[in-house]
Amino acid sequence: MIEHKKKTLGLLLFVFILMTSCQQKQNNKLTIATASNMQFAIKQLAKKFTEQTGIKCDLIISSSGKLTAQISEGAPFDIFVSADMNYPSKLYHTGHTIEKPKIYAYGKLVLWTMHPEISPSIEILTHSDIDHIAIANPKTAPYGLAALDVLKKKGIYEDVKDKLVYGESISQTNQFIASKSAKIGFTSKSVVLSSTMVKKGAWKDIDTTSYSVIEQGVVMIKRLNGNHNSAKKFYKFLFSKNAKEILINLGYTTP
Repeated sequence: MIEHKKKTLGLLLFVFILMTSCQQKQNNKLTIATASNMQFAIKQLAKKFTEQTGIKCDLIISSSGKLTAQISEGAPFDIFVSADMNYPSKLYHTGHTIEKPKIYAYGKLVLWTMHPEISPSIEILTHSDIDHIAIANPKTAPYGLAALDVLKKKGIYEDVKDKLVYGESISQTNQFIASKSAKIGFTSKSVVLSSTMVKKGAWKDIDTTSYSVIEQGVVMIKRLNGNHNSAKKFYKFLFSKNAKEILINLGYTTP
């Protein structure tokens, strides 16, 4: 009888230790859904955050629109780092977030080319030798919508609309430009300033008055068994001095 009790207690202790270990592993891991324009910045941010806290980050990178749809369907994300405020605001109003979204950075748009004979400018887009212009899908990617704003405000949309090649995200748009499939294209300034792309091709800033302000928002996702404590730590970190330095170095401005 005593031996049986010892075995039972030992089994319960083993289960308790196993559950505690699993909980600790969960608390040391965070799943962050991230807009494609942030693909380079988020890697630096996640690395710095892990160094400071020991919490590891899994990064899911896609267009803001696609990530919003996935979160609405119950995707197991803890944090959503969006390319604008509209998508996290929608999630807030549909009850998918813990708090209202907050602006963590303002994005900037550039024209980028890998063709050495091309000097990037709005004016060159209407030239006959520019056959393809890459932009992100304006229906799901805020930087694509901003690019569309530019073309319309400059009065050249009708002239170039048949040249437009749409990437499903900034990542795919960058592939079109980097592979020279498109002679020129619109992308995030953070891409051309990243360590991977900083010396590749030629780029030019787009006048920020030519497109709506790109207010990039972050929000914590409400879900069962979510890693809320770690999410709060990352959320706070994103507004820290260290995080702002990373964002500024990659061409963003911060609140």
